[in-house]
Amino acid sequence: MQLGMIGLGRMGGNMAKRIAEAGIEVVGYDRSPASDRTVDSLEALVRALDAPRIVWVMVPAGEATDVTVNALAELLEPGDMVIDGGNSRYTDDARHAAQLEGKGIRFMDCGVSGGVWGIDRGYALMAGGSKEDFATTRPVFEALKPEGDSGLVLAGPVGGGHFAKMVHNGIEYGMMQAFGEGFATMVRSELVEDPAAVMSSWRDGSVVQSWLLDLLAIAFRTDPTLESMPPVANESGEAKWMIEAALELGVPTPATAAALYSRQTSRGGADDILRVVSTMRAQFGGHVTKVDEIATH
Repeated sequence: MQLGMIGLGRMGGNMAKRIAEAGIEVVGYDRSPASDRTVDSLEALVRALDAPRIVWVMVPAGEATDVTVNALAELLEPGDMVIDGGNSRYTDDARHAAQLEGKGIRFMDCGVSGGVWGIDRGYALMAGGSKEDFATTRPVFEALKPEGDSGLVLAGPVGGGHFAKMVHNGIEYGMMQAFGEGFATMVRSELVEDPAAVMSSWRDGSVVQSWLLDLLAIAFRTDPTLESMPPVANESGEAKWMIEAALELGVPTPATAAALYSRQTSRGGADDILRVVSTMRAQFGGHVTKVDEIATH
């Protein structure tokens, strides 16, 4: 079996290696000559694959994915298949599927979770597409997933995989926010001498044990106070998309929304808002908060 992999960055490069280790021939392309690419163009990638081809796209969501799909629509042949494994918005999948269907090219989407650890641990995969296409590509998914019976699911038709991954990331936001709030509360209490040790102890026997907690415990080993980490967290879009979708479906998502707003606040987006609040408090009640007071409270 062969697979074309487009995008050999931190995720795509490791995924290509794991697939190759399973005995599948991988033809890799990346724009960077410094990557482990085996061909130097999309045209060369298509020529190197036997029909019917399977091409996995692992590039940033949005314009980069659109450009890649547009190019593949002109290069691939009827019967070939494209899998979008990036973090594309689920609404883009229907558009890409319709574009490729007009050329006789099949399309699947796949949400991928596992980060830089996936090459060894395996990746959680949420696929979207037809049952027939899923059966065709299953050896590739099996090569990527963890050992055992879990880690791979056909979430639904085209778009279902990225919708599931969007929800997955929204849940992730809430879990990380809860751990952060718990840590901060213990840090400010005189009753807990070592918050890092307490949280690390939850890795076994606790109902909140998780891989996220395992990763936090690893960080605690070298920096128990986490003072070396900047208090800034970016957001990549999935939680925002989940909240928008949930609103359309009539589902309340207060935990995910709070986690998203906390990340946005950490990037300074709330500075002007808080200046207005402080100004009004000073006007109606004479409440003036000084910077040095903030640092000591």
